[in-house]
Amino acid sequence: MKLFSPMYNWVMVKVRHRHAPAYLYGMSFAESVFFPIPVDVMLAPMTLAKPEKAWHYAAWSTVFSVLGGIVGYWLGYFLFDVLVEPAINAAGYQDKFAHAISWFERWGVWVVFLAGFSPIPYKVFTVSAGMLQMVFFPFVLASICGRGMRFFLVSALMRWGGAKMEAKLRDNIDLMGWLTVVAAVGAYLILR
Repeated sequence: MKLFSPMYNWVMVKVRHRHAPAYLYGMSFAESVFFPIPVDVMLAPMTLAKPEKAWHYAAWSTVFSVLGGIVGYWLGYFLFDVLVEPAINAAGYQDKFAHAISWFERWGVWVVFLAGFSPIPYKVFTVSAGMLQMVFFPFVLASICGRGMRFFLVSALMRWGGAKMEAKLRDNIDLMGWLTVVAAVGAYLILR
């Protein structure tokens, strides 16, 4: 069933739009505070569409993501009880938040780096760092390193893969999409 191919084609048209970089940077900022969709979803196709802008997109995505992380930190620091905790409860993130706190207690600043680089929800750790009153400078440094490494890696892979990677993605997008759905459902059932 070709469900993902039309979406892929639509995305590849939209990422060439003149306002696409602004949307990418806004998404980078929002994803670090509250937005559930990872930046890679937009960064990868934008880099494929304009490989000459790969490093530009990665650098500015990093800047805006870290700025969003700083906002998340200050929300956790100053407004946890009033604003953040009710939002966590409403979103059903209580378990993720408790898990984040236990990771902070165990690994400290390294968990911010890990969350910034990996698919772990970075926003949970930005707010947790503020709520736990983590020292600000190491938080920012770990965020810059983790987010920068992730976004530059995604951009590098897309740039170096170029037209060949884009053609392979286009040919296999439906298979990859369905495998991702199956993996997500499987992970949910296992972790539940």
